[in-house]
Amino acid sequence: MEAGQLWKEEVAEIHKKEFKEVKLEHMLADNCAMQLLRNPKQFDVIVTDNLFGDILSDEAAMLTGSLGLLPSASLGAKDKNGNMRSMYEPVHGSAPDIAGKNFANPIATILSFSMALRYSLNLEKEAKELDIAVQSVLDMGLRTKDIYSKGNKEVSTSAMGDAIIAQLQK
Repeated sequence: MEAGQLWKEEVAEIHKKEFKEVKLEHMLADNCAMQLLRNPKQFDVIVTDNLFGDILSDEAAMLTGSLGLLPSASLGAKDKNGNMRSMYEPVHGSAPDIAGKNFANPIATILSFSMALRYSLNLEKEAKELDIAVQSVLDMGLRTKDIYSKGNKEVSTSAMGDAIIAQLQK
């Protein structure tokens, strides 16, 4: 049996055990890329291997206008104690090419932490507060360089983070 078929069977088994209420569909990566651009709202979760996940998440990021806005999570299966091993990171990764320049967008990193609060730490209230703080700052018109447009205020990485913290402290 080929690796792709084994992977499909493993996903189907996890789906049957833990996510019965979620509609499960298989789609080839090239079709998924097209469907993301054609009708992104049809997707809630996309499960893929790392290669296609990197490609599709970068494509999806441009629907929002920037890699700096999208959090991501690699959610593992639950162990016998009900704990899920997971990894959270912004879609853009660490962005080493712009490290230390104070113009990277911190929102994807902050929202990745929100996902960790929600899915690994079961802190829904705190996750929602963080999500609301980010949205409030965006509603105020603050923008990092990557999402700046006329009529908004361009801010640095640290200023965006400080503004989000200030919203949390209200």
